[in-house]
Amino acid sequence: MSKKIIIVGAGPGGLAAAMLLSAKGNSVTVVEKQSYIGGRNSSIKLDGFTFDMGPTFLSMPHIAEEIFEACDRDLHDYMDLRELKDMYELIFPDKSFMVTRDQEKMKRTIERYFPGDGEGYVRFMKETEKKMNALTPILQGKMDRFYHYLQWKVIKALPQLSLGISLYDQLSRFFKAEQLKLAFTFQSKYLGMSPWECPGAFSILSYMEHAYGIYHPIGGVNQLPKAMARVVEENGGSIQLGKGVQKLWLEGKKVVGVLMEDGTKMEADEVIVNGDFAHVMTNLVDEGILKKYSRDKLEKKKYSCSTFMIYLGLDRVYDLPHHTIIFADDYKKNVEEITRTKKLSEDPSIYVQNASVTDPTLAPDGKSALYILAPVPNNFSDIDWETHKDAFKRLVYDTLEKKSGFKDLQDHIEVEKVLTPDDWEKEVLVYKGATFNLGHQLSQMMVLRPHNKFEELENCWLVGGGTHPGSGLPTILESARITTDLLEEKHRNLVKNEVPSHRLERAQ
Repeated sequence: MSKKIIIVGAGPGGLAAAMLLSAKGNSVTVVEKQSYIGGRNSSIKLDGFTFDMGPTFLSMPHIAEEIFEACDRDLHDYMDLRELKDMYELIFPDKSFMVTRDQEKMKRTIERYFPGDGEGYVRFMKETEKKMNALTPILQGKMDRFYHYLQWKVIKALPQLSLGISLYDQLSRFFKAEQLKLAFTFQSKYLGMSPWECPGAFSILSYMEHAYGIYHPIGGVNQLPKAMARVVEENGGSIQLGKGVQKLWLEGKKVVGVLMEDGTKMEADEVIVNGDFAHVMTNLVDEGILKKYSRDKLEKKKYSCSTFMIYLGLDRVYDLPHHTIIFADDYKKNVEEITRTKKLSEDPSIYVQNASVTDPTLAPDGKSALYILAPVPNNFSDIDWETHKDAFKRLVYDTLEKKSGFKDLQDHIEVEKVLTPDDWEKEVLVYKGATFNLGHQLSQMMVLRPHNKFEELENCWLVGGGTHPGSGLPTILESARITTDLLEEKHRNLVKNEVPSHRLERAQ
């Protein structure tokens, strides 16, 4: 039976859910406050230059492929994916080297720079494959009751969860060299966390890159939500941009639709929330309605770090790698400043995407689009970005000049856009500017994370980084599969439990 479903937010999780539900014949409407689709996965266009706002590579593309297949579509009819075999260059104070998916080549690189650690890499890949295989069923299914921890798939995975040890400690089992440990733990930044605090189970993040590769869609990763939006509309779904939701429309604790900022009401059988979780629950639900996720309790949750972003249109192309990561001289101090003491580092770590060396569509001929990211504290820090923005930007440029091949960068800038944590919060509607959402401490994972079938409101569902299984594009897409499966299961059960009409007639 077709249901009327409203999805709040046109990020990748919401669009994946819209694809899957519209393909089943449901009436799906996506409402998006912004004038663009994609949320943090959208594009920024400036004077002929195109940038990804957030994610800059696609990992585990088979998940996206499976979602398209479930809608009788082929992802590759909508996107041109290019694998980057040389995944990224890592720059340390005394050395730099390229990380590759070619495992034999990677082992040789490790032996060259870190003699004796090559076998540790082989062990890491072999043992983490077991971890990945054990954890995948947990990441693909619902986890919203404590008895779900007693499922066989969870019990079987327990030895692989690395409970009680950090990601850094986990990698110390494989590598002796400090810099090599960092080369396989910096991925905790994808969750906005410190490798010294991130659970050891997340060693799967670096494994995913080395085992499955990383991909650049021509036009940018923003092509994924655009492709999904096309499928939604092909399926008869509607995507309404510039349509902000003022409040979830409640009757008691039941969501019956949404109240729009323009004063109109939209009714629905079910509402799926793809907005930033804490932002939605503190802005679209009146105070006093929620108990578990009240404003006070949300403020006490643990959140990821934020990011200071610089998007540059340059009048030249730097013949440098597609992805470069520059480590602070004292990386541990830098991470602690970002996540614990919440102060601005004087020696930041920096990520640079130089995608124009792979993709000439992002800039006019002979020019390039450069994406620069420096992890910084979220807005619980109370940093005055109006005061510090220009000085920190200069520090980023000076660091690139000193430590990377991006020399004389400021001489080649045609266009520049900066996003601070304040901008993430005010313009992109990210709670406290925490760009990677709720933290992924064990106290905020699986059953202890907001549930896909939201536990505090009826007819309300969650997709995105703020629900199970967590942040990052692959897991956000998985959240859409979990949520839509649960929603469809609910309605199958309702139909199954309905009393047949001929029995009702006899009863009367």
